[in-house]
Amino acid sequence: MLKLHVVNETSRLKAVILGTAKSNGPVPTVEEAYDPKSLEHVKAGTYPKEEDMILEMEAFNTVFEKYNVKVYRPEIFQDCNQIFSRDIAFVIDDFLIKSNILPDREVELEAIQYVINQIDPEKVITPPEEVHIEGGDVMLWNDHIFIGTYKGEDYPNYITARTNMHGVNFIKELFPHKIVKEFDLSKSNTVAEDNALHLDCCFQPVGENKGIIHKEGFRNIEDYNYLTNLFGKENLFHISKKEMYHMFSNVFSIAPDVVVSEKNFTRLNNWLREKGFTVEEIPYAEIAKQEGLLRCSTMPLIREA
Repeated sequence: MLKLHVVNETSRLKAVILGTAKSNGPVPTVEEAYDPKSLEHVKAGTYPKEEDMILEMEAFNTVFEKYNVKVYRPEIFQDCNQIFSRDIAFVIDDFLIKSNILPDREVELEAIQYVINQIDPEKVITPPEEVHIEGGDVMLWNDHIFIGTYKGEDYPNYITARTNMHGVNFIKELFPHKIVKEFDLSKSNTVAEDNALHLDCCFQPVGENKGIIHKEGFRNIEDYNYLTNLFGKENLFHISKKEMYHMFSNVFSIAPDVVVSEKNFTRLNNWLREKGFTVEEIPYAEIAKQEGLLRCSTMPLIREA
């Protein structure tokens, strides 16, 4: 039996699901692109090649091996993009909660069923249909659960709006003892620099009390202020629109003092080192073209208590 345990983003990682880029399928058409950044690269003819993405993911896997993390990979389904395992399910405390994802992505859940089978069935939760929630919008910070959402009345018009208020309320009911705080995110179907696809595209904690943040990713200044009050402005690394576009806030913590980051994120990586972190730099710029990065590719199952 797998005994799940995740209460924050940075405790020492013991077990994780890492997506796969194998048999990733053909380049999507303009109509098939799920987000503005993929769309941009489809149109420009710069959409990432499968072999490049496989190399990037194997570099990530090598870092996990170095830190003795147990890594599960999805079963390979032919011509299926299975890179972003964060989207399809997520762990809070000792529960695995399945996401209600875009219908054509349901096969991705089947690919990790062998892992789900190792979990106590009472600890696996399937939300009701009206609940939309994806793991990239759910961030654990000890007694807090931060959730990215979109509160605009035009929610149905945004393929980039992945978590609704039903999702927020569902988590509030499941975890009444936690402080559940939602954040209204900026969305765009067409302009990647204006689109915070998930909360982890504009905010993520690192270490014990620090974080990476993009102020304009929040539609409401009060949401941004909530985080600066909680963490302290001096503990937050502020990123620009361009840096958000390159996914600077989508790094991944293996331990409170170990962060996996993209090797081109020079400004961020220098700041992390100044603050005492070990930064494991890997190439991930090709995968970033699909508006996802390191956190998006992982689903932590067990972190140390």
